[in-house]
Amino acid sequence: MKYDNIIQGRFLERANRFIAYVEIDGRTQVCHVKNTGRCRELLIPNESIVYVQDHGDCTGRKTRYSLIAVKKNEYLINMDSQAPNRVVHEWISRGAFRDDVTDVKMEYKYGNSRIDVFFKRGDKSCLMEVKGVTLEDNGVARFPDAPTERGVKHVYELISAVGEGYEAYIMFVVQMKGVKYFEPNDDTHKEFGEALRQAKKAGVKIIAADCMVEPDYLAIGDYVKVKL
Repeated sequence: MKYDNIIQGRFLERANRFIAYVEIDGRTQVCHVKNTGRCRELLIPNESIVYVQDHGDCTGRKTRYSLIAVKKNEYLINMDSQAPNRVVHEWISRGAFRDDVTDVKMEYKYGNSRIDVFFKRGDKSCLMEVKGVTLEDNGVARFPDAPTERGVKHVYELISAVGEGYEAYIMFVVQMKGVKYFEPNDDTHKEFGEALRQAKKAGVKIIAADCMVEPDYLAIGDYVKVKL
């Protein structure tokens, strides 16, 4: 996926989950943060180099800029929480995931939730939940960066789906390139890690892939080893 009108800035502070102040060309600008996670290891006040999208003077928006990516040491990390679903859709639709996939649908209603992706492989119905990963610790990608009861709920719903005959996947999109492997962040939310391990035993396929990242570009890259 491509972004238009990307410019560089310096992160100043985060007012709340949705708003950050960024210095652009020597002036402080208000930016929409497209990621409600904590991201404390990424957004260092008065230090982090960030990339924002300039929407221009368009109507219907509260802010002119949106925070898209951040530089962390050698990593360029996409922070757009809406991006993983989009790049996974592109990835699946072009046959890069499997060449026998048909009937791809996004936001598929199952049980009491909307699962991110539905598709078919032959006569087999498949569900995939997508999780974006921005947390990196010593070269290891980890999820989540904050407790996620919603995430736990989705994992157990996929376990139920397997019992009903679906093929089910949890796809971790590591929004950077060059990590060693992926693992659940038990330090932050042990319940999610335990649910993930139960899901694997139940037949849910746990996969992860890194991304090719540029300030104005994001696409699924290579599979990353998963350690549970």
